[in-house]
Amino acid sequence: MNAAPARSAKLDDAPATTEFEGEIREFIRRDVAHLRRAPGEAGTASEQAATNINSLLDRVSGSSVTEIDGLIADLRNVRDFLQTEGERVQREIASYAQLSQVAMTSVKIIAESMSQWKSQVSDARLDRA
Repeated sequence: MNAAPARSAKLDDAPATTEFEGEIREFIRRDVAHLRRAPGEAGTASEQAATNINSLLDRVSGSSVTEIDGLIADLRNVRDFLQTEGERVQREIASYAQLSQVAMTSVKIIAESMSQWKSQVSDARLDRA
């Protein structure tokens, strides 16, 4: 059952790949045919063929390089965001730790005060009795 979708995906990509390969073959055939027609100008024709091939490669790889550059820029933005958020979280944790320490100190003071009041109330009750 799982093999059918994989085959379907390969079949969907096949026309685009075949069309691209066909365009490359046709381009090379035109360049080779041009070289065969002008044997006296072999140096100029081969330089033109190399230029044409370089141009084709630039066009084919150009969009890929642009996409990779965009991806690199996006990854840098994500890295910067994560660094900024990491620093913010560290500040929040430090603030929380300080607040927690102050709260614990306040609770200790309150507990000590309560125990003093309780002992004073107990002493006052004993004096009355």
